[in-house]
Amino acid sequence: MASVAMPDIEETARTTRALIRYVDPGHFVTRRYVSQGAEINTGSYSDHEMTIRDGMPIRDHFRLDVHGFMIARQPSAVADFHDKAEVDRLYEREVERHIRELTGADHVVARGWMIRTSADLSERAAQKARGYTHSGGIQPPAGEAHVDINTPTAQRMASDTYAKHFPDGPGYKRFLISSYWRTFSAPPQDVPLAVCDGRSAVGGEEKSNTLFIVDEFPTGDALTAPVEGEEAMIAASIFSHNPRHRWWYFSNMDRDDALFFKFHDSDHGRTWRCPHTAFHDPSFPHANIRESIECRSVAFWE
Repeated sequence: MASVAMPDIEETARTTRALIRYVDPGHFVTRRYVSQGAEINTGSYSDHEMTIRDGMPIRDHFRLDVHGFMIARQPSAVADFHDKAEVDRLYEREVERHIRELTGADHVVARGWMIRTSADLSERAAQKARGYTHSGGIQPPAGEAHVDINTPTAQRMASDTYAKHFPDGPGYKRFLISSYWRTFSAPPQDVPLAVCDGRSAVGGEEKSNTLFIVDEFPTGDALTAPVEGEEAMIAASIFSHNPRHRWWYFSNMDRDDALFFKFHDSDHGRTWRCPHTAFHDPSFPHANIRESIECRSVAFWE
């Protein structure tokens, strides 16, 4: 695939160099196990130093259907994002309204939220939580270049969500599964989120990574032992290193900034996905602990 010509304004961006973790090429079982306050991946991964551009000074330049991401100002009525009851009561409806405004979709259905922090979660992870669910909890930042769903997962999620919420609807012509992400700790943050220009995320270099939500992590051979029906489980796409990947972040985000990016757009005539990952930002040696909240949703055009 030929490289995409970039506007001159993008070449003016401040850059930093940081490590991005990628899955290695090769044949091995790739799974992500998630429990309370901790996550682990199977398989083989390597860190690659990449250029990451700071999009904040040119924030209005980015377009969702061009880059696969955009940033917008959207204050929230939530006063305390650690107050689960308050977030449950207010936040998903806010996200749904804002995504409808940003995209013009006919319907938007939120599908849960999660807080991520660079703070030490070892004590939380050591607690044995029975019946853990991967929604409304606190997890560490994402550790590798990924998109949280692959194409089969996206298609099933869209179909199931529409059937549940709009059983008498006429059907949909297009769907968009996305993440709506904001940080609520003071800027600058030590481990911000990097997003990859979807035009540079060429196909053919990713693997599927099945999600297992567990009370306790398996060990040894049990981590990769065959599991019946795994092909129908929720799975992410994880990416191998490609020097053409074009990474961006938005330094010094505050709680009124919302970073909106694509997991899967069924219209592949637009930029349809956005790989992303956390990274340690060397630009600000005295940065603050990052605390952020993400809310996932499905938008439909009928």
